[in-house]
Order: sequence, then structure tokens, then C-alpha cells
Amino acid sequence: MNMRSENLNERFWLKQYPEGVPAEIDVTQYRSLTHLLEEAFSKYRDRQAYVCMDVFMTFGQLDERSRVMGAWLQSKGLKPGARIAIMMPNVLQYPVCIAAILRAGYTVVNVNPLYTARELEHQLSDSGAEVIIVLENFAATLAQALPKTQIKHIVVASMGDMLGVFKGALVNFVVRAVKKMVPAFELPSAIRFHTMMSEGERLKLQPVEQSREDVAFLQYTGGTTGVSKGATLLHKNIIANLLQNQEWLRPMSKKVGDKPMTTVCALPLYHIFALTACALLGAREGSLNILIPNPRDIPAFIKTLQKYKVNFFPAVNTLFNALVNHEDFKTIDWSELYISNGGGMSVQKATADKWKAATGCPIVEGYGLSETSPGAIINRVDSTEFTGMIGLPIPSTEIAILDDDGKPLPVGEAGEIAIRGPQVMAGYWNRPDETAKVMTADGYFKSGDVGIMDERGYIKLVDRKKDMVIVSGFNVYPNEVEEVVSSCPGVLECAVVGVPDEHSGEAVKVFIVKKDPQLTERDVAEYCAKNLTGYKKPKYIEFRSDLPKTNVGKILRRALRDEVLKKAA
Repeated sequence: MNMRSENLNERFWLKQYPEGVPAEIDVTQYRSLTHLLEEAFSKYRDRQAYVCMDVFMTFGQLDERSRVMGAWLQSKGLKPGARIAIMMPNVLQYPVCIAAILRAGYTVVNVNPLYTARELEHQLSDSGAEVIIVLENFAATLAQALPKTQIKHIVVASMGDMLGVFKGALVNFVVRAVKKMVPAFELPSAIRFHTMMSEGERLKLQPVEQSREDVAFLQYTGGTTGVSKGATLLHKNIIANLLQNQEWLRPMSKKVGDKPMTTVCALPLYHIFALTACALLGAREGSLNILIPNPRDIPAFIKTLQKYKVNFFPAVNTLFNALVNHEDFKTIDWSELYISNGGGMSVQKATADKWKAATGCPIVEGYGLSETSPGAIINRVDSTEFTGMIGLPIPSTEIAILDDDGKPLPVGEAGEIAIRGPQVMAGYWNRPDETAKVMTADGYFKSGDVGIMDERGYIKLVDRKKDMVIVSGFNVYPNEVEEVVSSCPGVLECAVVGVPDEHSGEAVKVFIVKKDPQLTERDVAEYCAKNLTGYKKPKYIEFRSDLPKTNVGKILRRALRDEVLKKAA
């Protein structure tokens, strides 16, 4: 008898599962993620897979386009498992790139297109990426970062590449000439996306031997040392999480029946939540994904939503909040919205109440991390009310609450949430030291978050063990921001904390002791704008004569945060 079946007795939370949701999933039904995708391409050939700016792409077209691009990649003589970076917002090229890279036998490195040159250089160098597909809007950043990377091939895409001849030309004209969203760049060795595709049409994709143990994605997450680390996600990790999510969503799928589900993909595909819950689950289910390139443009987003009857809407608190507070929100037909899935950051009760009142559909909160592909704990999707809990462990997942010595705590006591299951990463890319810090001897991943499990198995998120700040669902690690601020001329020392923010949940605040008395807030803000992605930039800058420290001289971030919270209260 294996360990897992023996543990079934201990997993008392299974009693709370909805009818029909199994305790276990079987990852062996697929040889690889490629096998799963190709099955979807064949099964749902004529179904619409994606729509962006009113242009649709079927699963059949996704199959053909990814085959063409995969053949082109193979023609470059890359070794199996070579890392290929994608640096784009949610446009039709993105799912094509993901499928092409996996089918050709390589590893996807998802890159945030808003990265600064410093952040981009680190991720490309650390991953050892040899190819990058970048939207031209962000090519200037790549040009700056390129010299210190191993990149050999660059493919530059434009917004209009897959929107048809006339619409594509119009969109490109508006983006380049009217909105001036494409800064000048020089990448002499780059090839245009459409040129790559026409070259690929003359080539043939060679089938590749893949296994579930091969690396599918490097998903970069912030590092406590200030340097981001690549969570190594194997084919089996992602397959497991897709199957886990699919089983967990079963009560909702029954409502939808046989017709294809429509999903809003507003979260960026470079984020693990959207990658799994929208793109890959969409392939498995044969769903239509509505790609939203810029979800911050709420009026345009609402105009898009008016055209569809949406069934599945994964989002973060800030997005739910921005939509529901917009005057045109009531013009959208929500009659077929069956699940609103909140993740990435804590959902606030006020937002959840407003959302339910407006749509009739409660927000079902879940929890996960890049390191867990991401889903690990989710509320029942047939919940009728917002619970304030993050939910139950999903199939094939075990949760332990650990004390500071790594020992399991009894029900009702607060400790670190630790996760074990087939969706847990293989480790951090080339960082055995960092991997050892987060994995227990018996295979649990230590999340760094503090939670309590009740007698039913439901888990409540209490606090973060780490000092991490979560801005609109994105992790900001104080060490990284401090590293940048402290290198700003005129700064002696600094400390970064998260402070409550009604729009983004939390915002970044930096406390600075000056070396140069002439240093201004503006100097610091301009320096940060050059070196940090927007969501990492300090929203508040405060100068101090000194910072609270321990007797060994370590800055006490917690004391500063408590001070801020006291003032706010």
C-alpha cells in the first residue's frame, strides 16, 4: 500500500469535497503537456480557442500556427530543453508561442513585458535563454539588456501580426504613429514575427520524445535575497494542476453542460495563474479565452465584456474592484457567469460583496504560488457566499501547518502553510541552496505564508512570514526594492514595507536616511522609475533621520509597518 493511500485516512478535509470530486488525480494519462495540447487541437479543431480585439483563432489554427513556429525553432539547431523567452502582453501570438515551444521540445521562460532592462537582463542570463519573442513595444528594453545575455535569436512581433491584413495594418498604425507606444530600438539581428512564420511554412515540425519529467516552464518569482529565482515546473507539475483544477471545477462544468465555456483572460499569461487557469485549462476543456491586452483600460475592457456571455472569470481583487466600481459595469450581461475565481492576493470582503450583488455570482477564493503551478487550496466552487477562507486542499494535495522548527501543528493553531502534491515544482533553477531552504525532507514545500486549518480542513490565511508586499496580485520583495533604492546617489540606507492601499490591496513604501541632504523625493522616484517595473515602484517615500534596528544592526521592517498601521487606525 503506498503512502498516499495510507494518508487518505488522515486527510479529513475530503469529507468536505463536493459530490463527484475525487480525492486523487492520475497524471499518467498524458506523456507530456505536448500530448495534452495535441489532443485538444484534434478534439476541438473547429472550436474557437482565443479571441483578441474581435479576431478569433480556432484550435485548428492554433495547431497549424504553432506547428509552423515550432518547425522554425527546431531549424535553429537548439538542444532539447533549450530555454525560450516570451515577452508579450495577452495577444494572439502568445498561445501560439507557448504551444510551439513545448511541441518543439523546449522550455518556456515567461517574462513580464513591463520589466526594466536590469530585471530583464537578470532573468535572461539566469535562465540561459537562447531565443526571445518580444512585442515591438518592449524591444527597446531588450536592446539595453541584450549584451550580457546568451540570446542568439530575436523574433519581434507587432500588435497587428495576427489580426488580418487590414485590421493588423490599422492597429499597427495606431499603436506606432498615433499612440506612440513603440519606442525606437535597434536590434539588427532580429527577425519579424511574420517573416519567421513564412520561413517556418517551408519546414516540417519533427516529433520530439518528451516525458513528464522534462522541464516545461521556468516561472520566475521574487527572491528573498533580492534576486528572482526560476521555479522549475515540469510537464507533470502543470498536467497535475490542470487535472486538479478540472476536477475541482466539476460542479460548475455540470451547469455549463456540453457547450464550450467562455473564459475571461485578463490576467497576464506570463503570470502562473492565467497560464494554468486560462490558457492551459482552456485547451483541456476546449474553452474560448477572451484575451485582454491591457486590463488597466477599464472602459475598453467593459466594451469587450459587453460582447460575450462569460462563464469563468479568474481575477485578482484589484481587477474585480476596478470593474464593479465603474459606472458601465451594469451594462454587462452576467446571467451565465458561473464562477469568479479570486487569487494572486487576498480578496477583500467589501469587493466580494459588491461583486456578488452586481453579478449574482460569489467570488471563490483560492491560493497557490508559482512554485505550486499554482493551485493548492481552493474554496468549493458551489459556495454561495464569500467565506474569507482560502479553501480546502484540492485533489492529490496535502497541507500541513508547521511551527518554526518545521513540526506539524494541531488543528486551530497558526503556522507556516506547507504543501505536498504532484503540482509542487522540482526546485529553483540552478539554486540547490534556495531549494533546500523551502523543501522539507518529506517533500513539503514551505510557502512562507502563515495560516490556520480548522476542524473541517478549511484554511484561513493569517499573515505572511516573509516581508513580501503584494501589489494587485504581484509579489514585491522588499530586498529587491531596497537594493535599487540604496544604489540611488544620496541614499545612506533604506527600508521597504507594504502599506494598505484601497486600490491595489497594498502599496510599496520606502523609508530613507539621506547621505546627501539635497536628495529629494523626486530624485528617488525618477531613479526607481528607471530601474523597477511599475508595480514595484515605491508609492510613498519618507525621509527619516534614522531607522529602527535590532541590537545587531538589522533594520526592523515590522516596526516600521506597525507604525504605519497604527497611524492609519
